[in-house]
Amino acid sequence: MHRLLLSLLFWTTLAIGADTPRQLMWKDLAPRATVDNPFAHLARDQLQWLSDVVAIRDRKARGDKSLTASELSDEQTATRKLEKAGIDVEALLAKRREMAEQKKAGAHAPNAALDGAIVRLPGYVLPLEITGKQVTEFLLVPWVGACIHTPPPPANQIVHVKAETPFELTGGMFMPVWVTGRMSTGTLKKALTMIDGSSDIDVGYALRASRVEPYRE
Repeated sequence: MHRLLLSLLFWTTLAIGADTPRQLMWKDLAPRATVDNPFAHLARDQLQWLSDVVAIRDRKARGDKSLTASELSDEQTATRKLEKAGIDVEALLAKRREMAEQKKAGAHAPNAALDGAIVRLPGYVLPLEITGKQVTEFLLVPWVGACIHTPPPPANQIVHVKAETPFELTGGMFMPVWVTGRMSTGTLKKALTMIDGSSDIDVGYALRASRVEPYRE
């Protein structure tokens, strides 16, 4: 009888362990060290100003003839606000270009050890399928504004999530969440619609979420 009880305890413990989510941070999704995020120290309004500058300069680089005097003035105003806050705009934009080049070099492979793992991961939501405030499919990203206010993170820093149960995004895209579910690896592209159009985003992970909840430490 004693041996039978020990055996039951062993298998019960093993079963519970197999279903216990492994709590991850974003660095765990990369198989090697990632580039430091140069935008991490910026406040929300500073990210918006930088986004305005980038949008106008990108249009200039493309030779966009539809730029108005008002838009050019907005770019100058946003630049002045950032410089007044002690932010080196040109250095940040150079870092942005560097990040883009590194992304092209392929430093975005997923961590194969996470394929099939049950995980719990915090992040921010970029909705792909939403009805009212009920979200069923989204991209999970490590910082607010990723893919919109800054260049997309590497593919191994973006998770395509399908929620088993719709959840309400009460705080919009500035609301951090915890996502729990089974992770799988494999690069794919997802179309993300933004204010100035849509773009295909490289994604390194997929996750079937059994639970999505507001972030609390």
